[in-house]
Amino acid sequence: PPLILVEGDHSKYTETSARIFSIMKDYTPLVEVASIDEAYLDVTQSQLLFKSALHIAQSVKERIREKERLTCSIGVAPNKLLAKLGSRLQKPDGLVIIEKEKVEEILKDLPVSSLHGIGPKLEEALKSIGISTCGQLGKVHVSFLKKRFGVIGERLQEMGLGLDDSPVVPFDEEEDAKSISHSVTLEEDTSNSNLLRKVLLQLSERVSRRMRKDGFYGRRVVLTVRYSDFYTFSKQKTLSRWINSGNEIFREALEIFESLPHPKPIRLLGVGVSLLKKEWCQMDLFERKDKKEKMLKTMDRVNERFGDWTLTWASLH
Repeated sequence: PPLILVEGDHSKYTETSARIFSIMKDYTPLVEVASIDEAYLDVTQSQLLFKSALHIAQSVKERIREKERLTCSIGVAPNKLLAKLGSRLQKPDGLVIIEKEKVEEILKDLPVSSLHGIGPKLEEALKSIGISTCGQLGKVHVSFLKKRFGVIGERLQEMGLGLDDSPVVPFDEEEDAKSISHSVTLEEDTSNSNLLRKVLLQLSERVSRRMRKDGFYGRRVVLTVRYSDFYTFSKQKTLSRWINSGNEIFREALEIFESLPHPKPIRLLGVGVSLLKKEWCQMDLFERKDKKEKMLKTMDRVNERFGDWTLTWASLH
């Protein structure tokens, strides 16, 4: 059959996206922009004015269809993880409500790949140990998952249970938030996963060293990717804990990276951390602050004296 090629217009995408996000802000000031075509809304305090979350979702869909002649899919749920899941279940033009009382039933036989943050590689790793559904994932003991997957093990079990305490952070706050980031243009466009992981680790280390130098901890990791055709986008993840370790930043950046398809060779990678605070905000569950900080500062001193990457993490996993 004949093929009609339509050239993309990224400036038009951006303008349309801004108008749609403006519609959302009519219902709540708590709008977190996740990407050019995705946002989270916290409508907890808006339901008295607009009757219910369902009414808000229906109204948003109608206004977008009227003003932009576009359809959208919306998930209404107790948290961001489940809302994202709901928005995926009936695409295109879907509206799915996930009630708290029905979470266990919905997740029981749902493939783990349905959850945002579990990409093909992580899905395969889970399948290799007999976990293919969210119900199975939620029943696995945390200690086993942490031993197999490291720091993300605890989060994986929470995802299997449908738990997510990450807040909706308005983009008005994002504009004022301080951030620390590094990016690098690669010597040549590449799809080599090992090379790209190495670059992500190095960028994460550079960001973490600057954070520690200034005494910062952060709670949002941002990944920026530019492809060979110069199309560029950023995707972010807001955490429930505060971090400033290069290894932790790398793991979160890698999780974002591996959750996305990459149809073209990559030209540039960037890693950043925002939502920064000066003080230590919450100690990790199984390690003391002073021991961890001492180790990281020792690494910084060795690398400053003998050159970057003299000391780094023994493994990417």
